[in-house]
Amino acid sequence: MARVLCITLNPALDLAFNLEALALGSVNRPTSAQLDAAGKGVNVARVLAGLGHEVTVSGFLGNENDAPFARAFKQWGLADAFVRVPGSTRINAKLAEQSGRVTDINGPGMPIEAEHCQALIATLDTALASATPPEAVVVAGSLPPGLSLDAFSTLLTHLKASGVPLWVDTSGPALNAAIKTCPTGIKPNENELAEWAGSPLDSTQAQLAAAKRLHHSGIANALISAGADGVLWVNAQGAWHATPPKVTASNTVCAGDTFVAGMLHGLLTHQNGQQDAEQTLRFATALSAEAVRHVGVGNPHATDFDSLLQHTRIRRLDDSITEGATR
Repeated sequence: MARVLCITLNPALDLAFNLEALALGSVNRPTSAQLDAAGKGVNVARVLAGLGHEVTVSGFLGNENDAPFARAFKQWGLADAFVRVPGSTRINAKLAEQSGRVTDINGPGMPIEAEHCQALIATLDTALASATPPEAVVVAGSLPPGLSLDAFSTLLTHLKASGVPLWVDTSGPALNAAIKTCPTGIKPNENELAEWAGSPLDSTQAQLAAAKRLHHSGIANALISAGADGVLWVNAQGAWHATPPKVTASNTVCAGDTFVAGMLHGLLTHQNGQQDAEQTLRFATALSAEAVRHVGVGNPHATDFDSLLQHTRIRRLDDSITEGATR
């Protein structure tokens, strides 16, 4: 299996509540609650490690409450290369209702200073220059206070210069900054892509045209997620659309992170001809669908995962639909 470096600049302790329905202004009694070490890059790392990859996690952690992260990293088999900074890592609340609606209340994160960025770059350079360097780097999540867009762009450019394939999953102005650095892969959702494109993307054809623009701008793998409507993937070999299996969604928080991890797993495992591309996209889409059924990341060992694969539809956009999984 491959070695992957996953970077989370603004991690969090995720406190997830499952509710029948959220009643504003009232006392709510959840049916369950769960506290997890999280952040988009941490979630990606957790899935990749579960799939057998050798994963190192890095970014910024507050030194006042890093114990839950250290325990989780040990439990999940992740190598810890986080830079500790003064303060406490933020806590995010996730309120998931039975209808599938999720309300996020995200903390702002710890202030990051220039010296912290320098320490992070030094840590990452050590990982990239090791005798067994990573075969892919993932930067995922929001930016913490104090980390400017210029500093973020500088970090991405520095990582890209290493020659290791760079994948980025972020949003808002950080997404626009990331696109300008032309990483190997990027995964906005349809709303984030519309902001970048400057116009509504209210059809698959409009989304496909925008994804092709991303690809032609220098991004090898342009992935556009649209929830239950599926995923578009444009690369040098062509364009594909995946439709996930129908599932009852109860918590969508980790679905996108699970998808990114599933894609990387496939790309790092296969040679990526057309059949391998379809297999990769099918696996990632099915695993993401598995994730929305519960709190946490997708589980490829779910008892019905083969069925989820079989009911994931992959269509090459200049070809016919192919049904059924090939594993």
